[in-house]
Amino acid sequence: MLIKGFQKLTLLDYPGKTACTVFTGGCNFRCPFCHNAGLVTRLDTEIITESEIFEHLKKRQGILDGIAITGGEPLLQGDIEEFLSKVREYDYAIKLDTNGSFPQKLKSIIEKGLCDYVAMDIKNSKEKYPETVGIDTFDLSAIEESVEILKESSVPFEFRTTVTKNFHTIIDIENIGKWIAGTENYYLQNFVDSGNLIDSNVEGVSKAEMEEMLEAVKKYVATAEIRGI
Repeated sequence: MLIKGFQKLTLLDYPGKTACTVFTGGCNFRCPFCHNAGLVTRLDTEIITESEIFEHLKKRQGILDGIAITGGEPLLQGDIEEFLSKVREYDYAIKLDTNGSFPQKLKSIIEKGLCDYVAMDIKNSKEKYPETVGIDTFDLSAIEESVEILKESSVPFEFRTTVTKNFHTIIDIENIGKWIAGTENYYLQNFVDSGNLIDSNVEGVSKAEMEEMLEAVKKYVATAEIRGI
């Protein structure tokens, strides 16, 4: 598996757990507001070996609760299931982040019991997906399928949207709410400039705007929350 980053301790990436985070390299999206642009566009940087990851997991057994797998897009990795199976041998809880564009891989991982929590990005309303992910001809069907797979599965999951002034309006957020209506865990998180972006012109929105968006989406997802403020 192509691993381009490793955070040995996080209290944020896996809700309710002390974890480490593995960052895979490569993504099939080009979201202008991606805060891990280096993992998407610059893959000639240092590679972290799987043995380094597993050595750390072995040493931290009984101290860490889990591991978060993020990216880039982890489901681009051809050997992702093999990697997750190895993690299982160390008895860690596994959180998987995904953009939802590989529904059959996601379904297989869930059915094989290789993850305990899934966080899926909902990039925008259906109408604005292509421009938001940076692909003019983007076919939304895979995203729609992944949404349904998670809604019908028994694995705990969340949907989340990073909100930007450039790409999101209250109407967009309300339309997302209509799309995912009935789910329990949906989070809005305001865009924050990491300094490592695909497009440096992207901005976040005000706290007041975030709160308006939350009220709009709560008509459809009563438990929706703002994350990060």
